[in-house]
Amino acid sequence: MESARAQAKYGHVAKRIPCLATANPDWFAVWIEAEAGFSLGVGNQECVFPLMSVIKPFVLLYLLEQVGAEAVFQWVGIDPSHESFNSLDQLRQDKGRPRNPMINSGAITLAARLPGQNASDCCQQFCRWLNQQAGCQLFLDQSALASVRSTGRERNYMLSQYLVASGAILDAEHALNVYEHICCLAGQVQDLARLGTLLAGTQAEIPPVRLPHRQIVNALMLTCGLYEASGRAAVTIGLPIKSGISGALIAVVPRQGAIACYSPALDAAGNSIAGIAFLEALSQSLQLSLFL
Repeated sequence: MESARAQAKYGHVAKRIPCLATANPDWFAVWIEAEAGFSLGVGNQECVFPLMSVIKPFVLLYLLEQVGAEAVFQWVGIDPSHESFNSLDQLRQDKGRPRNPMINSGAITLAARLPGQNASDCCQQFCRWLNQQAGCQLFLDQSALASVRSTGRERNYMLSQYLVASGAILDAEHALNVYEHICCLAGQVQDLARLGTLLAGTQAEIPPVRLPHRQIVNALMLTCGLYEASGRAAVTIGLPIKSGISGALIAVVPRQGAIACYSPALDAAGNSIAGIAFLEALSQSLQLSLFL
């Protein structure tokens, strides 16, 4: 763990959102939730952080459970993006159809479909479902939401406008508001690990989500969850992973459990540099890769 934690000095905290810019780059926490109730936490477990883009796989899972795969994949694609997570060029190349649900254009498109009367209601219903299904204690971080709205939303606003122009969504402001709300759902590393167990498919008398939906989300996390770094991670780690610019990271070990990391220092692709190093070392030492 310490060797992975030391990698944080080569990264940087996210600067464009004020509440993330103040995070201590030395913070590092890990929580593992495994089968039969086994759990283990180390590091700065008391840290509370907004999930940011780590929420994207769970938006996809929620909508798969609500409306099914046929409807969801009329709205977004399943192919990896060749550009950064908030690329307008990628959306233009694809004529307004989001390449996958793990990039911002795809997540904004899905956020527009969340049930609810307004952004707050959509977020509350979604948060309540996650907490009930996973046994976690997520909440909407109002200070993070205000921070997200204060600066740095221009690119996502342009994505939303282009999505309206292409017919992918109807209301840019509503879609962006819902997206900002759900990205500011917050908790501790333990909460994130418990979320991950929804995708692990550990033995349970009544599985909380359906197997085909877990398979879809895990596959897209493996191929798209770390943006342009997804291919390398598939080789070196071999697990479905999703990152967020807060420094949150979730990895799923199918049929065994989930590993959550929090370390705010990011690499060039916007992924937690210490978290990736830790997952790589752990996966290789325990032979967790799906491809062994």
